[in-house]
Amino acid sequence: MPAEVFVDSGIWFEAATPKRPAHERSAAVLREAYEEHRQLVTTNLVIAEAHALLLRRVNRHVAWEFLRLVRMAPNTVVASTPELEERAIQGWIQRYDDQDFSLADAVSFAVMAGRGITEALTLDRHFAVAGFTVRPSLARSRRDI
Repeated sequence: MPAEVFVDSGIWFEAATPKRPAHERSAAVLREAYEEHRQLVTTNLVIAEAHALLLRRVNRHVAWEFLRLVRMAPNTVVASTPELEERAIQGWIQRYDDQDFSLADAVSFAVMAGRGITEALTLDRHFAVAGFTVRPSLARSRRDI
């Protein structure tokens, strides 16, 4: 089984939007992961975030194409459940009460921890704060997206 890497909403959004400042960097890390035969893992919450960004900032056609492609193999989409969300809230939001982790972030962290994933393709500094390795190496705050 290939090594897994988690993909966050900012990477999906930037990679799908050629006019964005981090497009080349985001597309490159996705390409590298595919070339390394890494299994791309994300969550339905991350997909919802990226889809909403694409709807608001690009257009519905790009948002639709993203939805169509992101759920195809070899990508793995983990669906959130009440049990997973409870683990995320207790293990990440409550534990890091000095951070402003979103529920989507916390569920991502719980999925990563549960699957043994140590690396995230993200532009969100919260993944580094939570102790994960991030690519590209200089993660930005979600506010920059």
